[in-house]
Amino acid sequence: MGSRGQKRTETADELPADKRACSSLEFRPSSSNCSSIRTHLNSPNSIPDADMETSSSTSASSRSDGEHEKEDESTYGSCDSDDAEQQPRHHILRDYQRRRSSSDHGKLNTILSNLNEGNGGSGQLAALTELCEVLSFCNEDSLSSLMADSLSPVLVKLAKNESNANIMLLAIRGMTYLCDVYPRSSGFLVRHDAVPALCERLLAIEYVDVAEQCLQALEKISRDQPVACLQAGAIMAALNFIDFFSISVQRVALATVVNICKKLPLEGPAPFVEAVPKLCDLLQHEDQQLVESVATCLIKISERMCQSSELMEELCKHELINQVTLVMKSNSRTTISQPIYNGLIGLLVKLSSGSFVAFRSLYELNISNILKDVLSTYDLSHGISPPDLVDGNCNQVHEVLKLLNELLPASTGDQANQVVLDKESFLADHHDLLQRFGMDLFPVLVQVVNSGANIYVCYGCLSVISKLVVLSKPDMLGELLKTANIPSFLAGVFTRKDHHLLMLALQIAEIILKKLSDVFLSSFIKEGVFYVIDALLMPEKCSQLMLPVFGGIQPSFDSSQKSSAREFQRCLCYAFDMVPSSSVSSCKIDKDTVCNLAKHIKTNYFAPELVESEKGMTDVLQNLRTLSAALSSLINMPVDDGTTVQHEEKFYSILHQIMLKLNGREPVSTFEFIESGIVKSLMHYLSDGMHMRGNVEFTGSYDHLVVLGKRFEVFTKLFFSYSDILVEDLPLSILIQKLQSGLSTLENFPVIPSHGFKQRNSFATVPNGRCVMYPCFRVRFVRAEGENCLSDCAEDVLAVDPFSPLDAIEGYLWPKVFTERTEYGELDAEELEQREVLPNLLPSNANSTQAKSSGFIDSMSIDLPEMQEDEANFSQIASEQVHFRELNSGETMSLDETNMGSAGKEQEFPTESTKNMRTPCSASGDNDIKDSSARLLLYLEGHQLDRTLTLYQVILQQLLNSEKEFMTWAKLWSRVYMITYKRALESNQDDPQEHTYQERKFSVSDQKIASIQNMGYFASMFACKLTSDLDKSSPIYDILFLLKLLEGINKYSFHLMSCERVRAFAEGRNDNLDNLKVMVRSVSQNEFVSSRLTGKLEQQMQDAFTLSTGGMPSWCNGLVSSCPFLFSFEARCKYFRLAAFGPRRGQLNAISRSNSGTSSDRQTTSGGLPRKKFLVSRDQILDSATRMMDLHARHKGLLEVEYNEEVGTGLGPTLEFYTLVSHEFQKFGLGMWRGDHCSFITSTTLPTESVILRNSSGLFPRPCSPKSDANNGIQFSQVLKKFVLLGQIVAKAIQDGRVLDVSFSKAFYKLILGQDLSLYDIQSFDPELGRTLLEFQAIIVNQKRHQESICVENAALKQDLCFRNTRIEDLYLDFTLPGYPDYVLSSECNLKMVNSANLEEYVELVVDATIHSGIARQVEAFKSGFNQIFSISHLHIFTEEELERLLCGECDIWAFNELLEHIKFDHGYTASSPPIVNVSLAFSIIFPLPFSFSFLSSAFVIR
Repeated sequence: MGSRGQKRTETADELPADKRACSSLEFRPSSSNCSSIRTHLNSPNSIPDADMETSSSTSASSRSDGEHEKEDESTYGSCDSDDAEQQPRHHILRDYQRRRSSSDHGKLNTILSNLNEGNGGSGQLAALTELCEVLSFCNEDSLSSLMADSLSPVLVKLAKNESNANIMLLAIRGMTYLCDVYPRSSGFLVRHDAVPALCERLLAIEYVDVAEQCLQALEKISRDQPVACLQAGAIMAALNFIDFFSISVQRVALATVVNICKKLPLEGPAPFVEAVPKLCDLLQHEDQQLVESVATCLIKISERMCQSSELMEELCKHELINQVTLVMKSNSRTTISQPIYNGLIGLLVKLSSGSFVAFRSLYELNISNILKDVLSTYDLSHGISPPDLVDGNCNQVHEVLKLLNELLPASTGDQANQVVLDKESFLADHHDLLQRFGMDLFPVLVQVVNSGANIYVCYGCLSVISKLVVLSKPDMLGELLKTANIPSFLAGVFTRKDHHLLMLALQIAEIILKKLSDVFLSSFIKEGVFYVIDALLMPEKCSQLMLPVFGGIQPSFDSSQKSSAREFQRCLCYAFDMVPSSSVSSCKIDKDTVCNLAKHIKTNYFAPELVESEKGMTDVLQNLRTLSAALSSLINMPVDDGTTVQHEEKFYSILHQIMLKLNGREPVSTFEFIESGIVKSLMHYLSDGMHMRGNVEFTGSYDHLVVLGKRFEVFTKLFFSYSDILVEDLPLSILIQKLQSGLSTLENFPVIPSHGFKQRNSFATVPNGRCVMYPCFRVRFVRAEGENCLSDCAEDVLAVDPFSPLDAIEGYLWPKVFTERTEYGELDAEELEQREVLPNLLPSNANSTQAKSSGFIDSMSIDLPEMQEDEANFSQIASEQVHFRELNSGETMSLDETNMGSAGKEQEFPTESTKNMRTPCSASGDNDIKDSSARLLLYLEGHQLDRTLTLYQVILQQLLNSEKEFMTWAKLWSRVYMITYKRALESNQDDPQEHTYQERKFSVSDQKIASIQNMGYFASMFACKLTSDLDKSSPIYDILFLLKLLEGINKYSFHLMSCERVRAFAEGRNDNLDNLKVMVRSVSQNEFVSSRLTGKLEQQMQDAFTLSTGGMPSWCNGLVSSCPFLFSFEARCKYFRLAAFGPRRGQLNAISRSNSGTSSDRQTTSGGLPRKKFLVSRDQILDSATRMMDLHARHKGLLEVEYNEEVGTGLGPTLEFYTLVSHEFQKFGLGMWRGDHCSFITSTTLPTESVILRNSSGLFPRPCSPKSDANNGIQFSQVLKKFVLLGQIVAKAIQDGRVLDVSFSKAFYKLILGQDLSLYDIQSFDPELGRTLLEFQAIIVNQKRHQESICVENAALKQDLCFRNTRIEDLYLDFTLPGYPDYVLSSECNLKMVNSANLEEYVELVVDATIHSGIARQVEAFKSGFNQIFSISHLHIFTEEELERLLCGECDIWAFNELLEHIKFDHGYTASSPPIVNVSLAFSIIFPLPFSFSFLSSAFVIR
């Protein structure tokens, strides 16, 4: 026993197994897992909090995880398990438990008797050993309260037996097991003074293993009896010698303290204060779990002591502030969880609120630097909702703002206490600290508001800014305001609709003008602050400003807003106060406060002559307005062919002057840029006025294409002709920056969190009568006045599913209100539909539907893979469509994808995604379909409802268009909405003015250039609808549309510059074909990304409820579809996954794509999506892939691969399979791709069929004549089948988050995205052919220009065409496709040679064969296979480069310090542990330079 007296210096593993502190689960053999599982389920208190895990729970959880993983492995792939077989097994287990409980009860009685008899030390030791063994096997049913009460005093007595250490150890271990098995026994142990006995053993440690077991027992008892443990001094007992124990035991000790601190009594003595110094020291521990436990204790202690200033001062004496700030600084090294970090900030809030010492310490410790980093790096998308409490902690941004408000005191009369006065006096005497505080935080706060944060965050930031401005002296304020453009910032705030924000903005403006009027008065005028304040007082002036100023102050003050404090927690006036919510009264801002302050500012700081608009305008604004007017007048001037060049020169001159002004020495403010009308003039110039028209078509004439083409060329020449300046200084970059600034100032798209929804079950009568998990709208349908063809709706008020599309509502309403008089009498809608449907129920209907989705099938005499499924599978798909209207068109097969004919169409339900994820290019077609199918027109409050939206989106849009930004959710759901209906006209006649254009006559050469310019891409923009939230007269609409056009010009800059060079050659300004080469420095795509809108979209996508119900605001779907360039690639990837695969699959893909080599992918999917395992053969990869897609193409789960006669499955073999398939598709001999033998890399060790096609420009389909059934000796039907398979593989790889090793050309990605190709795209995959065709085209255009210039009587004289001093006839070109002699371009010309007369026809045929008719069937086959997985239209929000990044991944270059940030240390390892230091040294030797780790894209654990 002498060895027992030694203090523990090493880990517990060095002691014998029977002498170590252990948990109750360590005694349980693996054969009795059923017993442990039963105990696990029946003991609600047996599992500690996640952040307070003890060693016993750790061992249990680790073993449980292993068992579950083993169970998953054993049952993997067995989807057809029979539930009937499980029932006998369940009965057997229950009978076994019953018999075992009875046996255990008898054993316990015997043991109790032996312990009470006192048969000496050996007898008690044997009885205790047997007791521990029985308790380790039994469960709660084996014990009773009487037995636990009987065992408790005996065990407590034996635990005090100091004469025998083994008896003490086993007795305390018995207490631990007893509490673990029967949690209610902790009360019996407390009653028999077990806690003081355990604390006594801990305060005077003689045996380390006994002390460790005491900590285990205290942790179990403290879960149910925290107050008794507190009173007995368990906190100090657990912490007294904590440094002598191992890490795992220290965690147990801290878990005990956490359990006690979580339930501290609100009144009475505070014995826990003495533990604060020890806890503060432990905050610097290297173990993350330990630090989090200590932080939790301190947070709970501060909550208990925050009511007393004296107690708060006492806390600060123990260096608590210093230790907490050190933890916050070192958070990058010891990464603590976000709730704990938020709690530490909340602790500082409480301390600074009630303690002047804490307030002073935070300033001296430069807390502003830490909070600046938090606000700068924190993802604002997490700050969605107002202060919703989660585990007692608010979200991080809200906590930071609360702390900042506490650190800037503002006394108001009698409300000022002594602490506030002391704080103000301190800041008055220490201006250097206040200045440092302001310089750190002021620019960050402005950035947060400008980033599109929600109204609560904006109010908190403005409140801090206002206090900073008030407390700063004039000289310090001047330095502070240099860090941000405060006038422009305030002008943007004035566009908000909430009166709290307006009031703060006016207060800030008033203080700045009061202290620094001579400095900021002119800038307030330049940035439009004066005009905004004037518009607040005189709402009629709002119509004269393009800036959408909020002019209706009065309507936002009403009783409904004051009564809505309960639903939004409380008014903004109290959002950052330390006042309990129960004491909150009405809003502090009355009806006239904002108006009076605005009137005061206007009267005292702005001269009366500024009210006159002409005198108030700056010189820059006047000059820009003059240029805008000149551009508009030039646009409206008539143009003929003779004055075209002069007009282009004038346009160029005016545009050049505008860009000089925008980039001049005198900066142009956002207000001046918007108010000048430049945006509207540029829009009118670039669109030829068509952006304000609808349903624009360009069929039959190139006149308007010629106009657009020439103007785009002028724009491109101006923006991209600079070769000696940086890209960021290009005129296009400057214009984009101004537009982005204007967009950030003007836009006010809402982020709607789901906290307004009350989760409850409701029954929605409309449209299909089903139960939903959210409230329903109450709607009364009323027939419109003068509507005689429809009847009244019989029901009074109906419950309508808020997320149902209007088409579904019409489908419910139409049969109830429509009657028609026929020769059969009056028939209702249902009878009419039955009469109309009967003749159509023919097999040919299904065939026509299938032909519609795959129109290319008729032109090929092959059998593509069957796209039919059995009836049961179709019923399952239909049921998935009905259940939850997700943004999930990837989860629900459309009719075109399944090819099931009209029978499938009747069961198809419209979803939110199918209505909002349409491509911009198909907008006009969608409108036509919509108008032709609409039978009813629905109106709400006089406004016709947009059929592409849900009812919720329509009502929400009208609510947001009102004056109030503070939404009253109760009123939204309680009121009854009156929707008026009337019958839609059968034929929609467009306004004839929409298609009337100014007649223009252009030359044949101009029309020829326009025909090859691919202007269809630009023309389609004008038929698109950006978003239903915007009116076309809004300046935001102009900015968005101009950005859309500029993005298109930037994307097609090479095409436009090439076209301009061709025109210059035709006009004689260039006589050298070598000058047709173009080098364009386009602007980076990131320049078009709006960080503000991206942040808002990220915020909205954080809300799982709105995603699952389709309740996202309409602007999200509208802008992502029409202007995807506004959002970052990462945000669009997330949106794409949510829209295509649904919320569950979308989040899974985001995780799986980030896990390139870890095992978490398997663990994530085990509890989520179903998995399918497929056996493949390495020797027949493509055949195996074909069988896989035939069986599982429509399977929504993950596909995993197992190789024949090989061991192993899961992520690794699956990734290898996709790589092998990628290589198979690139082998020569398949007849799929362009290329010659020079581009093949061969190896002497590889057979001929293993040659891989390596094209530096990427793969592009090999052309095949539509009249040919074979391609280079290969049956074309086999080629098409391979393209179908390729489409399936590509789609499945994207769906499952896999990466393909294949390089498609940029032109092929364009075809996948549904874009048309032109002559200029040929250079991207065949540079030599593309350059030659372009030079031929220049020669043709030059010839046409020459023919137009000669006299009519000499028109017969034709000029011989020469190509680089060689006659066309001498080139000896025939009418076959270059490089493909078997491809005859035209049967009529197959015997002719190319000459000057037919060169134009030859070029057209070559272009058509290369990028149109020669590859159309291959592209359609690829899309057909792709659409079997999910709709290819979801990809249209990406560019070609982004699609390649999505499909093929990207190779990140990692520095070693970045690698360390992704390592999570556990099980005692830290960054300073010797093994980690050795690994770091090894990596630095092996990889001296930054290296690429595709498998380290997510954090991994060092165990």
